[in-house]
Amino acid sequence: MGQRPDAWRRFALTFAATLAGAGLFVFLFVATVDPWDMLPLSPPLHRIPISTNARYTMPSLARSDRFDSAMVGTSTGRLLQPAVMDAPLGAHLANMAMNSATPWEQDRLLRLFLRHHTAPHVVLIDIDAAWCFASPATISGPNRPMPDWMYQGSPWRGYAEMMNLYAVQEAANQFMWLIGHKRQRYGSDGYTSFVPPDDRYDPRRVDELFRGWDIDRRMATGPAAAPLSMPMLRRLVDAIPAGTTKILWFPPAARDMQGAPGSVVAATRAACRQAVAAIGRDSARTLVIDFDIPGPLTASRDNFWDPIHYRMAVARTIMDDLAAAGTGRSVPPGDARVLVPLAR
Repeated sequence: MGQRPDAWRRFALTFAATLAGAGLFVFLFVATVDPWDMLPLSPPLHRIPISTNARYTMPSLARSDRFDSAMVGTSTGRLLQPAVMDAPLGAHLANMAMNSATPWEQDRLLRLFLRHHTAPHVVLIDIDAAWCFASPATISGPNRPMPDWMYQGSPWRGYAEMMNLYAVQEAANQFMWLIGHKRQRYGSDGYTSFVPPDDRYDPRRVDELFRGWDIDRRMATGPAAAPLSMPMLRRLVDAIPAGTTKILWFPPAARDMQGAPGSVVAATRAACRQAVAAIGRDSARTLVIDFDIPGPLTASRDNFWDPIHYRMAVARTIMDDLAAAGTGRSVPPGDARVLVPLAR
């Protein structure tokens, strides 16, 4: 009987040591794999963007010396392909657009890029409803979980942030890719097509999606709402070096989203364009171009998967026109309206 306490003590110590060893192993595994490529002491492996929540994957692109240029925005900018736009613009672009990104999130991401790239060649900012119809919440915080340590302060803090189930899961996914047992889902330059292949386009399904967006409320009349995000946008543009080519562009949305003449939506859109154009005129080497105008891109529902997400053919037109306007060439007037031409 006297030996029983000693046996339990040995068991407890062995159990605690096993747990501690397992925890240390998991921590070292996560810290070595470094799923988001952010830790100072991790080995120099070729990692890829691995997480569904791009707020975890974009900081690595923002810090990378593989790029000298960047795009930020929401899902309305995700279909722009660096591989297509790099050569015409003479740039190495990272597409850092994120689904449902608030102005606050875009601001933090671009500022992180600017801290690591003191003389970027080109910066593009996608000015869509996230900016024009911003609320107090979207100019002061994120839409989705966001790892603050990746955007602010020392990367050494990451070692204290890695012991959680999400980091373990993403380290396992990154490790599986590193050893060749996982397919790459997200592009290494940030670009990934998130829309279905064109052969799956179904006009009836698209009509259903349009009906689900409650477009009728866009016909209500009233005064324009002040674009709350414009002071933030001005400060962000002012933070970009004067020698950088800056492109502020409005992506096309379906005609149904533009609002009837005299509606609150139409008035707010007009106020937003005036404010963005004023910012562009006050900043060196800045182009402001609007694709969200009445014309062939916005007139037909066949150009869209839903009221704001356009198809690849439209994306190709936008890329061609941005490359043209960004290098001083003319743009077909039916595609876009240049609000502020690029002065060199």
